[in-house]
Amino acid sequence: QVQLVESGGGTVQAGESLRLSCTISGDIPGINYMSWSRQAPGKKYESVARLSTITNTADYPTSVKGRFTISRNNTGHRINTVYLQMNNLKLEDTGVYYCEVERGGVPFWGQGTQVAVSS
Repeated sequence: QVQLVESGGGTVQAGESLRLSCTISGDIPGINYMSWSRQAPGKKYESVARLSTITNTADYPTSVKGRFTISRNNTGHRINTVYLQMNNLKLEDTGVYYCEVERGGVPFWGQGTQVAVSS
């Protein structure tokens, strides 16, 4: 089993930055992907950053490319932390952000953290 707890959400003004954190604990070995997704009111659930733990490469959709960066702190076999650095935030970045991992083809999610961007 894998447990994920997100933190770092809040309310910021457009143009500002925010860093989200996700503490991952449990069966860390075998996690192939770590990612962040978001759910905005009235919009589809969207992946905003995905990191391969095998190749250590990341992918981003056009909507956030150049503004968002995913990274991880590999502190051990039982705890990892994955971050989402969000710069130059826009109103459309508002939503609930979820940390996800995939282990052996099975996905795990955290409870989400709210990000609100105001003008």
